[in-house]
Amino acid sequence: MSEQPEDERFGELETVHTFDSGPMPTGVSVSSTGRIFVNFPKWGDHVPCTVAEIKDGAVVPYPDQAWNSPSGDDDPKAFVSVQSIVVDPADRLWVLDTGSPMFQETQMCGPKLVCIDLAHDTVIQTIVFDRAAALPTTYLNDVRFDLRRNVAYITDSADKGPNGIIVVDLTSGTALRRLHDHPSTKAVPCTPYVEGRPFPSPDSAEPVTMGADGIAISADGERLWYCPLMSRHWYSVDASALCDRTASEEDIAATVRDEGDKGGISDGLETDDQGNLYATSPENNAVLRRRPDGTMETLVHDPRLLWPDTMSVAGGYVYVTANQLHRQADYRGGQDQRKYPYSLFRTPIDAGPVRLR
Repeated sequence: MSEQPEDERFGELETVHTFDSGPMPTGVSVSSTGRIFVNFPKWGDHVPCTVAEIKDGAVVPYPDQAWNSPSGDDDPKAFVSVQSIVVDPADRLWVLDTGSPMFQETQMCGPKLVCIDLAHDTVIQTIVFDRAAALPTTYLNDVRFDLRRNVAYITDSADKGPNGIIVVDLTSGTALRRLHDHPSTKAVPCTPYVEGRPFPSPDSAEPVTMGADGIAISADGERLWYCPLMSRHWYSVDASALCDRTASEEDIAATVRDEGDKGGISDGLETDDQGNLYATSPENNAVLRRRPDGTMETLVHDPRLLWPDTMSVAGGYVYVTANQLHRQADYRGGQDQRKYPYSLFRTPIDAGPVRLR
């Protein structure tokens, strides 16, 4: 990939790792000790491991190859197709398994949330979702944690099914669907332009209708932010209402706020402990930041940010994957136009991660 003139860039962007071969990454998460984890969903590439750690410049199956070798799409003891990995406030790695290679309908025991003890690199908890929480069409997209309430919040971004937020009790392992098919979780008609071309291209087989995708929790844990992939708006909802098992859907919906136009579509959201919110901006090759007073600004813009996807705040940086998702064959009229390398970058911030515990 050729270098771009400095006047085409804004902010600092440091290359952490380049993926010069193999599948495209989506998620990234960084532990308090600086360990870097990534994942690779099964969208058509050959995926030797769907969860990995970057060690000494190499991509190593994590926690081992056995967990990355499922016997089928219903294997409760192995990863089927992972969309997101997140280090929680207690420095444990949680793996969000869609159970949905190629966006296929899921089978029982496929969709799950798996916790790994980073001190010993061993699985210590597996939460398998029942059909009430994870529908056959569900696509588990991203997850955030509040250990004060001992809950996880997950977006269901299903392309061909109801969208919503799944709230998981980490003690009992039970999960509830919230904001089920609520308008704020659903895609809205829009035509994003990425690299100057409509996404997806007009000659692609089907439109993209993915709903609730990016997710982030406020620094005080009181509001959960989220956005459909195909929407330029983002929303927030009262976290206490989400977690109240006696609250009706109407009660919860009454706490939803349209937080306005964030300047483009976003695949990933994140927050920091200073009250800032971050949104990836594939249309602008950028990461945007919303200050606590509501002011929007560009944190970093760089032509190398070809579809900035998922972010992780750690050690005074925002880490972000750039995976050229928009160049996949499904979105370019059947022609795969991705070019190596895919990249993991980071950009400095004067803040740390949100740690609700």
